[in-house]
Amino acid sequence: MDERSGAPARTSTGTSTREPDRLALLEDGREVEPLRGPRTADLDGRRTRAWWRGFSEQVRSRADELTELDRLAGDGDFGHNLSAAVRGADERIRQGRPYTAGGVFEAVSLGFLDTGGTSGPLLGMWFREFARACGETAGAQDLARAAREGLDCVQRLGGAQPGDKTMVDAMEPAARALEDAAHAGVPAVSALSAAYRAAADGVRGTQASRATRGRASYVGEAARGVVDPGALVVAWFFERGTVV
Repeated sequence: MDERSGAPARTSTGTSTREPDRLALLEDGREVEPLRGPRTADLDGRRTRAWWRGFSEQVRSRADELTELDRLAGDGDFGHNLSAAVRGADERIRQGRPYTAGGVFEAVSLGFLDTGGTSGPLLGMWFREFARACGETAGAQDLARAAREGLDCVQRLGGAQPGDKTMVDAMEPAARALEDAAHAGVPAVSALSAAYRAAADGVRGTQASRATRGRASYVGEAARGVVDPGALVVAWFFERGTVV
């Protein structure tokens, strides 16, 4: 799509090509299809590592996109900082070789907490709650508890509320969706699908809002029309969990 005109992009032959939505989970420029596996089971260490690995690849391959979004509504370092955070988490996982779901999230949390900036450490605290809630495996109840406790932690430290155009705009609806899914007794992957849909709606909501917290609040109306990159990353995280 031509970002200036909003018209579909065209090839040299004049046929339209589809530009992926910002929320689409991509690998090598193509949307990811669900993997085959025991999708009704809780997520063990192997599947949690696959979840993380896909999210890490998504962040690293689309870091420039995150940086551009942050440049339009902030100081332009978000993509760089998040790339450094996922590399740190990748290295922690490589060295520690965690074999449980909780162990994977513990490594991820430490990798993010070692990162500079504001969003990296906040996400590190968020991931820490996933490490605390998950043990050998991660079920829907564990994920719901992690998302709620993580949201509470981020809000306590950062002070953001839903509607402030921050990562909380994706975290809060995702936490509610996970709680509803856990209450209904659905499997972890189905719960993550509900969390992704809710988070994606939250991301789209940030596009129309004016930031009142964080760097984006400094630019006022200039940030309107731009999705919040922190919220986008949260949606990516839940989206990747739907294909393990």
